[in-house]
Amino acid sequence: MRATGRRRVPGLRRDELATLAGVSVEYYVRLEQGRAPNVSDAVLDALATALRLDDTERDHLRNLVRPVKPRPARQPRLRDGVRLLLDSMSTTPVFVLGRRMDVVGWNPLAEAVSDWSAKPVSERNAARHLFLDPTARDFYPEWDTVAEETVAYLRLDAGRHPKDPKLAALVGELSIADETFRTLWAAHDVKEKTFGRKLINHPLVGELDLRYETLALPGDPDQLVVTYLAETGSTTAERLALLASWTAPTVSQEERGIRPSAG
Repeated sequence: MRATGRRRVPGLRRDELATLAGVSVEYYVRLEQGRAPNVSDAVLDALATALRLDDTERDHLRNLVRPVKPRPARQPRLRDGVRLLLDSMSTTPVFVLGRRMDVVGWNPLAEAVSDWSAKPVSERNAARHLFLDPTARDFYPEWDTVAEETVAYLRLDAGRHPKDPKLAALVGELSIADETFRTLWAAHDVKEKTFGRKLINHPLVGELDLRYETLALPGDPDQLVVTYLAETGSTTAERLALLASWTAPTVSQEERGIRPSAG
Protein backbone atom coordinates (compact mmCIF):
# COMPACT_ATOMS: atom_id res chain seq x y z
CA MET A 1 0.00 0.00 0.00
CA ARG A 2 1.40 3.36 -1.00
CA ALA A 3 0.17 6.87 -0.50
CA THR A 4 -1.01 8.75 -3.54
CA GLY A 5 1.36 11.53 -4.56
CA ARG A 6 3.65 11.32 -1.51
CA ARG A 7 7.06 9.72 -0.96
CA ARG A 8 7.47 6.85 1.47
CA VAL A 9 10.39 6.44 3.90
CA PRO A 10 13.19 5.14 1.58
CA GLY A 11 14.81 1.82 2.38
CA LEU A 12 12.76 1.05 5.50
CA ARG A 13 13.23 -2.65 6.20
CA ARG A 14 11.00 -5.14 8.04
CA ASP A 15 13.17 -5.08 11.14
CA GLU A 16 13.09 -1.26 11.22
CA LEU A 17 9.30 -1.19 10.87
CA ALA A 18 8.98 -3.83 13.57
CA THR A 19 11.17 -1.77 15.90
CA LEU A 20 9.18 1.41 15.25
CA ALA A 21 5.93 -0.47 15.95
CA GLY A 22 7.34 -2.08 19.07
CA VAL A 23 6.86 -5.67 17.90
CA SER A 24 9.14 -8.52 16.88
CA VAL A 25 10.09 -9.13 13.27
CA GLU A 26 8.29 -12.48 13.46
CA TYR A 27 5.07 -10.76 14.58
CA TYR A 28 5.40 -8.14 11.83
CA VAL A 29 5.74 -10.91 9.23
CA ARG A 30 2.54 -12.47 10.59
CA LEU A 31 0.86 -9.10 10.16
CA GLU A 32 1.97 -8.92 6.53
CA GLN A 33 0.63 -12.43 5.93
CA GLY A 34 -2.72 -11.69 7.58
CA ARG A 35 -2.11 -14.07 10.49
CA ALA A 36 -2.51 -11.57 13.34
CA PRO A 37 -6.25 -10.73 13.55
CA ASN A 38 -6.05 -9.41 17.13
CA VAL A 39 -3.45 -6.73 16.49
CA SER A 40 -3.86 -3.74 18.81
CA ASP A 41 -4.72 -0.19 17.77
CA ALA A 42 -1.40 0.96 19.26
CA VAL A 43 0.59 -1.32 16.93
CA LEU A 44 -1.46 -0.27 13.89
CA ASP A 45 -1.03 3.40 14.76
CA ALA A 46 2.74 2.93 15.16
CA LEU A 47 2.96 1.20 11.77
CA ALA A 48 0.81 3.88 10.13
CA THR A 49 3.04 6.62 11.58
CA ALA A 50 6.21 4.88 10.39
CA LEU A 51 4.72 4.54 6.90
CA ARG A 52 3.43 8.15 6.93
CA LEU A 53 -0.13 7.09 6.11
CA ASP A 54 -2.91 9.64 5.87
CA ASP A 55 -6.33 9.08 7.48
CA THR A 56 -7.76 7.22 4.49
CA GLU A 57 -4.74 4.94 4.31
CA ARG A 58 -4.88 4.28 8.07
CA ASP A 59 -8.48 3.12 7.70
CA HIS A 60 -7.45 0.96 4.74
CA LEU A 61 -4.67 -0.62 6.82
CA ARG A 62 -7.19 -1.51 9.54
CA ASN A 63 -9.52 -3.03 6.96
CA LEU A 64 -6.70 -5.17 5.58
CA VAL A 65 -5.58 -6.39 9.00
CA ARG A 66 -9.10 -6.79 10.42
CA PRO A 67 -11.28 -7.75 7.46
CA VAL A 68 -14.98 -7.59 8.15
CA LYS A 69 -17.24 -10.51 7.32
CA PRO A 70 -18.62 -10.04 3.78
CA ARG A 71 -22.26 -9.03 3.66
CA PRO A 72 -24.67 -10.85 1.34
CA ALA A 73 -24.85 -9.18 -2.06
CA ARG A 74 -28.11 -7.37 -2.76
CA GLN A 75 -29.60 -5.55 -5.67
CA PRO A 76 -28.94 -1.80 -5.27
CA ARG A 77 -32.19 0.05 -4.74
CA LEU A 78 -32.80 3.76 -4.30
CA ARG A 79 -35.11 5.02 -1.59
CA ASP A 80 -38.09 7.15 -2.63
CA GLY A 81 -36.47 10.18 -0.99
CA VAL A 82 -33.26 9.74 -2.97
CA ARG A 83 -35.24 9.41 -6.19
CA LEU A 84 -37.05 12.67 -5.40
CA LEU A 85 -33.73 14.33 -4.55
CA LEU A 86 -32.27 13.41 -7.94
CA ASP A 87 -35.31 14.63 -9.84
CA SER A 88 -35.49 17.91 -7.88
CA MET A 89 -31.92 18.91 -8.82
CA SER A 90 -32.79 19.95 -12.36
CA THR A 91 -29.88 22.37 -12.90
CA THR A 92 -27.13 20.09 -11.59
CA PRO A 93 -25.94 16.74 -12.98
CA VAL A 94 -26.26 14.28 -10.10
CA PHE A 95 -25.95 10.50 -9.98
CA VAL A 96 -25.60 7.74 -7.41
CA LEU A 97 -22.61 5.40 -7.21
CA GLY A 98 -23.06 2.05 -5.55
CA ARG A 99 -20.55 -0.65 -4.71
CA ARG A 100 -17.63 -1.15 -7.15
CA MET A 101 -18.50 2.24 -8.73
CA ASP A 102 -21.71 0.88 -10.26
CA VAL A 103 -23.93 3.76 -11.43
CA VAL A 104 -27.34 2.94 -9.94
CA GLY A 105 -29.32 6.13 -10.57
CA TRP A 106 -29.11 9.61 -12.11
CA ASN A 107 -31.16 12.66 -12.98
CA PRO A 108 -32.00 13.93 -16.49
CA LEU A 109 -29.09 16.40 -16.65
CA ALA A 110 -26.60 13.69 -15.66
CA GLU A 111 -28.13 11.60 -18.44
CA ALA A 112 -27.53 14.48 -20.86
CA VAL A 113 -23.88 14.64 -19.76
CA SER A 114 -23.01 10.93 -19.58
CA ASP A 115 -25.79 9.02 -21.43
CA TRP A 116 -25.90 6.15 -18.94
CA SER A 117 -29.24 4.82 -20.20
CA ALA A 118 -27.60 3.93 -23.54
CA LYS A 119 -25.51 1.28 -21.77
CA PRO A 120 -26.80 -2.13 -20.67
CA VAL A 121 -27.41 -2.34 -16.93
CA SER A 122 -24.41 -4.66 -16.51
CA GLU A 123 -22.12 -2.03 -18.06
CA ARG A 124 -23.25 0.97 -16.00
CA ASN A 125 -20.03 1.21 -14.05
CA ALA A 126 -17.73 4.23 -13.90
CA ALA A 127 -14.51 2.20 -13.91
CA ARG A 128 -15.68 -0.03 -16.75
CA HIS A 129 -16.60 3.02 -18.82
CA LEU A 130 -13.26 4.68 -18.13
CA PHE A 131 -11.08 1.72 -19.16
CA LEU A 132 -13.21 -0.16 -21.71
CA ASP A 133 -15.20 2.49 -23.59
CA PRO A 134 -13.18 3.62 -26.63
CA THR A 135 -14.60 7.15 -26.33
CA ALA A 136 -13.50 7.62 -22.70
CA ARG A 137 -10.06 9.12 -23.41
CA ASP A 138 -11.70 11.84 -25.51
CA PHE A 139 -14.51 12.31 -22.98
CA TYR A 140 -12.02 12.91 -20.13
CA PRO A 141 -9.25 15.31 -21.28
CA GLU A 142 -7.35 14.49 -18.06
CA TRP A 143 -7.86 10.76 -18.46
CA ASP A 144 -4.62 9.77 -16.68
CA THR A 145 -5.63 11.64 -13.53
CA VAL A 146 -9.15 10.21 -13.58
CA ALA A 147 -7.69 6.72 -14.05
CA GLU A 148 -5.40 7.08 -11.02
CA GLU A 149 -8.25 8.33 -8.82
CA THR A 150 -10.62 5.61 -10.02
CA VAL A 151 -8.25 2.71 -9.36
CA ALA A 152 -7.25 4.13 -5.97
CA TYR A 153 -10.93 4.28 -5.00
CA LEU A 154 -11.53 0.72 -6.20
CA ARG A 155 -8.59 -0.37 -4.01
CA LEU A 156 -10.24 1.36 -1.07
CA ASP A 157 -13.53 -0.40 -1.81
CA ALA A 158 -11.70 -3.73 -2.00
CA GLY A 159 -10.27 -3.16 1.48
CA ARG A 160 -13.70 -2.35 2.88
CA HIS A 161 -15.33 -5.35 1.23
CA PRO A 162 -12.82 -8.20 0.99
CA LYS A 163 -13.69 -11.39 -0.89
CA ASP A 164 -16.26 -9.63 -3.06
CA PRO A 165 -16.60 -11.90 -6.13
CA LYS A 166 -18.14 -9.19 -8.31
CA LEU A 167 -15.30 -6.78 -7.56
CA ALA A 168 -12.76 -9.55 -8.21
CA ALA A 169 -14.41 -10.24 -11.56
CA LEU A 170 -14.37 -6.53 -12.47
CA VAL A 171 -10.69 -6.17 -11.52
CA GLY A 172 -9.83 -9.29 -13.50
CA GLU A 173 -11.67 -8.04 -16.58
CA LEU A 174 -10.06 -4.60 -16.47
CA SER A 175 -6.61 -6.07 -15.77
CA ILE A 176 -6.82 -8.26 -18.87
CA ALA A 177 -8.17 -5.47 -21.05
CA ASP A 178 -6.04 -2.47 -20.05
CA GLU A 179 -2.32 -2.22 -19.25
CA THR A 180 -2.73 1.10 -17.43
CA PHE A 181 -5.27 -0.46 -15.09
CA ARG A 182 -2.91 -3.36 -14.36
CA THR A 183 -0.07 -0.98 -13.50
CA LEU A 184 -2.22 1.25 -11.28
CA TRP A 185 -3.81 -1.69 -9.49
CA ALA A 186 -0.38 -3.14 -8.72
CA ALA A 187 0.64 0.18 -7.12
CA HIS A 188 -1.82 -0.42 -4.21
CA ASP A 189 -2.65 3.30 -3.86
CA VAL A 190 -5.85 4.14 -1.98
CA LYS A 191 -7.83 7.36 -2.11
CA GLU A 192 -11.31 8.66 -1.27
CA LYS A 193 -13.24 10.52 -3.98
CA THR A 194 -15.04 13.01 -1.77
CA PHE A 195 -14.50 16.15 -3.86
CA GLY A 196 -12.38 17.47 -6.70
CA ARG A 197 -12.33 18.77 -10.26
CA LYS A 198 -13.47 16.94 -13.38
CA LEU A 199 -12.94 18.05 -16.99
CA ILE A 200 -15.38 16.57 -19.51
CA ASN A 201 -15.26 17.00 -23.26
CA HIS A 202 -18.95 16.77 -24.14
CA PRO A 203 -19.67 15.83 -27.77
CA LEU A 204 -22.41 18.45 -28.13
CA VAL A 205 -21.45 21.49 -26.02
CA GLY A 206 -17.68 21.11 -25.68
CA GLU A 207 -15.51 21.26 -22.56
CA LEU A 208 -17.15 21.28 -19.13
CA ASP A 209 -14.95 22.39 -16.22
CA LEU A 210 -16.75 20.95 -13.21
CA ARG A 211 -16.29 20.54 -9.50
CA TYR A 212 -17.67 17.42 -7.89
CA GLU A 213 -18.86 16.81 -4.35
CA THR A 214 -19.61 13.30 -3.07
CA LEU A 215 -22.07 12.71 -0.23
CA ALA A 216 -22.65 9.38 1.55
CA LEU A 217 -26.32 8.54 2.01
CA PRO A 218 -27.38 8.26 5.66
CA GLY A 219 -28.55 4.73 6.30
CA ASP A 220 -26.81 3.34 3.22
CA PRO A 221 -23.06 4.12 3.19
CA ASP A 222 -22.58 1.93 0.10
CA GLN A 223 -24.42 4.53 -1.98
CA LEU A 224 -22.80 7.88 -2.78
CA VAL A 225 -24.55 10.91 -4.28
CA VAL A 226 -22.17 12.63 -6.72
CA THR A 227 -22.95 16.17 -7.88
CA TYR A 228 -21.24 18.03 -10.73
CA LEU A 229 -21.11 21.78 -10.07
CA ALA A 230 -20.18 24.76 -12.23
CA GLU A 231 -19.11 28.26 -11.18
CA THR A 232 -21.98 30.73 -11.46
CA GLY A 233 -21.77 32.72 -14.70
CA SER A 234 -19.04 30.52 -16.16
CA THR A 235 -18.95 29.10 -19.66
CA THR A 236 -19.53 25.67 -18.16
CA ALA A 237 -22.66 26.91 -16.36
CA GLU A 238 -23.97 28.29 -19.66
CA ARG A 239 -23.27 24.99 -21.40
CA LEU A 240 -25.02 23.02 -18.66
CA ALA A 241 -28.02 25.33 -18.98
CA LEU A 242 -28.04 24.65 -22.71
CA LEU A 243 -27.96 20.90 -22.07
CA ALA A 244 -30.76 21.28 -19.52
CA SER A 245 -32.90 23.13 -22.07
CA TRP A 246 -32.51 20.20 -24.44
CA THR A 247 -33.29 17.64 -21.75
CA ALA A 248 -36.80 16.26 -21.78
CA PRO A 249 -38.25 13.59 -19.50
CA THR A 250 -38.22 10.99 -22.29
CA VAL A 251 -36.25 8.46 -20.26
CA SER A 252 -38.28 6.69 -17.58
CA GLN A 253 -37.15 6.25 -13.99
CA GLU A 254 -36.70 2.54 -14.65
CA GLU A 255 -34.39 3.27 -17.60
CA ARG A 256 -32.36 5.67 -15.42
CA GLY A 257 -31.71 2.88 -12.93
CA ILE A 258 -34.16 4.38 -10.45
CA ARG A 259 -36.53 1.89 -8.86
CA PRO A 260 -38.99 2.84 -6.12
CA SER A 261 -38.04 1.23 -2.83
CA ALA A 262 -40.02 -1.70 -1.50
CA GLY A 263 -41.00 0.08 1.66
